This record gives sequence, C-alpha cells and structure tokens, in this order.
Amino acid sequence: MKPNYYVAHPWHGLELGPKAPDELDVFIELTPQDTVKYEIDKASGFIRVDRPQKYSNRSPTLYGFIPRTFSGEASGKHCSDVVGRPDIIGDGDPIDICVLSVNPITHGNMILTVIPIGGLRMIDKGEADDKIVAVLKGDEVFGEIKDISEVPKALINKLHHYFLTYKLDPNSPSTGTVEITEVYDRKEAIKVIQFGIEDYIKKFVTV
Repeated sequence: MKPNYYVAHPWHGLELGPKAPDELDVFIELTPQDTVKYEIDKASGFIRVDRPQKYSNRSPTLYGFIPRTFSGEASGKHCSDVVGRPDIIGDGDPIDICVLSVNPITHGNMILTVIPIGGLRMIDKGEADDKIVAVLKGDEVFGEIKDISEVPKALINKLHHYFLTYKLDPNSPSTGTVEITEVYDRKEAIKVIQFGIEDYIKKFVTV
C-alpha cells in the first residue's frame, strides 16, 4: 500500500473498506466520556467543538459518521416512503453511526472497523437523520451480535432517550424537534447506508 503523506479529510478521504456496506470503516467524533459535543468541520476535516453538553445527557455509545455517505435526495425519499410522509428530505450530513464496544475508547478522532446491525429512524425538523447502530469488529461482548434485536433493550432505550432529549431545553419542552419512528434491523440499515452512498456519489463524484 502506498503511504499517505497527507492527512485525509475524514468524510471524503477515508475509504469505506473492501467489504462495505456489510463491514465498514467509520470515523468516531464523540465518546461516552465527552462532556462537549464534537463534530467534524466539513470544510477543513478537523474536529470542532460544536457545543458543550448543557445537561446530563451523554452519548451512551461511540458516535461518529460513515465516510463517503450523504443524506440527500435518495435518503430523504426512502425515509418518506417508509413513514408515509412526502415532505421529508435528507439532512445534508454524512450518515451517523453509533458503535457498541465493551472496552472503553476514551477519545474520538479515530477510525474503527464496524459491522452494522440496525438503526434508529430519526427525523429532525422534517429531515432524515438516521442513526445506524453497529458493533466494533472483534469486540469481546458485542462482536458476535448480528442484529439489533440481540442487543439488550436497556441499551437501545438509552440511545432512544439520548437522541430524543440531547437538544431539548428542559425549561422549554416545546423546543423538541426530534422524533424516532422506529428501530430497524440490519437489512434496513444496509439499505440506508446504500442510499447514503448513492447520494454521496451523486453529490460529490458524479460530474
């Protein structure tokens, strides 16, 4: 393999891996230990502090995105078709991913090889904002899980609660804009990833 003497942009420069979408290389921005919300700066590729976590919620899993994916027209249409609402569009970001690992990984800004097992169909302000759930490849506890139905329900409930409340101001409950319409299986997760890859190619590759 020819060495890369320059730092690749995590969104555009990283490869998905030879077995994608069944097995993926993903980029992690945030860990359960983080008390601030980190997010990739789309222009530079560096990690930016998006906002402090104002309240008690912290991500219950490693959190990041799938390189070379984009939630665009195909992603929005798929979400619209599934939930039966014609007004949903993609949120314009790479597809998000939550990674289950028994071993504590204490900092982000890294690449992990993961296996998708399902996801949460999340809609935020009328935009598709899917959260793919995956396991760290080779993990001692989660590595053998093939589908999200095998994950302890308490952990899925934590993810559910986190995403429904992480933007919510407890002093103004009406500010909540997020809804999760379903928890879906591995087969559907693969579809969502494939639509994200299709949208990315259309947005950034096709001339």
